[in-house]
Amino acid sequence: MPSPFEVSYPEIEADIETYVDEVFATLKSGFMTLPKGDGFIDYPVFEGGYEALKKITKGFSDLDPETVVMLAFQTPITLIVLRAMLGFTPSEWAEAATENTDVVVTQGAARSIDRNVRLSPTKPLRPTGKTGERVQALVRSACKLLTEGAQEIDAALIHRLNKADTASGLASIGPLADMGVPYSMLLYERYLGRPFAGHRDSVSELVGDLVETAIEKLLTRHGISFRKTKRAERIAGFEQAPDFIIPDEFNPQVIIEAKLAEDDGTARDKVTRVQHLHTMSVRDRTPEEGPRYEVIACIAGRGFKQRRQDMKKLLEATQGKVFTLQTIPEMVQHSRLREFITKP
Repeated sequence: MPSPFEVSYPEIEADIETYVDEVFATLKSGFMTLPKGDGFIDYPVFEGGYEALKKITKGFSDLDPETVVMLAFQTPITLIVLRAMLGFTPSEWAEAATENTDVVVTQGAARSIDRNVRLSPTKPLRPTGKTGERVQALVRSACKLLTEGAQEIDAALIHRLNKADTASGLASIGPLADMGVPYSMLLYERYLGRPFAGHRDSVSELVGDLVETAIEKLLTRHGISFRKTKRAERIAGFEQAPDFIIPDEFNPQVIIEAKLAEDDGTARDKVTRVQHLHTMSVRDRTPEEGPRYEVIACIAGRGFKQRRQDMKKLLEATQGKVFTLQTIPEMVQHSRLREFITKP
């Protein structure tokens, strides 16, 4: 069975359900894998920081702020370990440091320190200047909170430190460091936090760029002139800037929307965006004149497989020019992009 981009649109209209199945067959979900991205910490590096912290605190029996501060400057990965023990984001840790010390740590500063440490986890930090002052505040607040543990609060609330390792302060941390965590408790806390949640959030843009990167490589390989727009950029003549314009925004002939969606709600919104581009392409045009430009959709993610009706709308809006990560290599051959090839 041919793909929808290989046949005429009347053929698609005559048997659209079959062509929906053809697109679904090439849609692969990418949720099982994540790009590492810059600043990914491999376990041996993390463990090195953990063991250094465990040693200097005598098995977490004494979180002396001065001692831990010195270690943080010498072995910065211990900052990541401390944050993991707290269970905070960098922004949350900044707030805790500001509340528990006399130093104001902005969220931006905390995120910058966190990123720099992840990029160079074993490179010593300079203890001077504003950054040095903020690192000290972060460490001191962590030592204070981890030593105290969870506070008494209303029964309708849950304290962020009411975790297996921090609920009772040092009395919780030491035994768990020696014995390990009961598997059921590990699963429960994983349920509350989602595995890889923090890393997924940090590389969300890289995940979304998978489709755009594949398109950009294809166009470059064939020497096709294109304009790749920036996020939220305004382009004259477009109410919403498309992801790629060929050859440029002054003479748009082909428009490409690159969309990744892992849930049906996001997919529906992105289908609507492609439909709007199609509407703009035929606005004030007669059937004889045809559209101003060809609209192509390049999609990925399991979200597009959830609603058949949405895929029908996508096929209609693009006249069948729907490509997936698996079929993007065929996009030049089966669209007007072939008119702009300069490198066969």
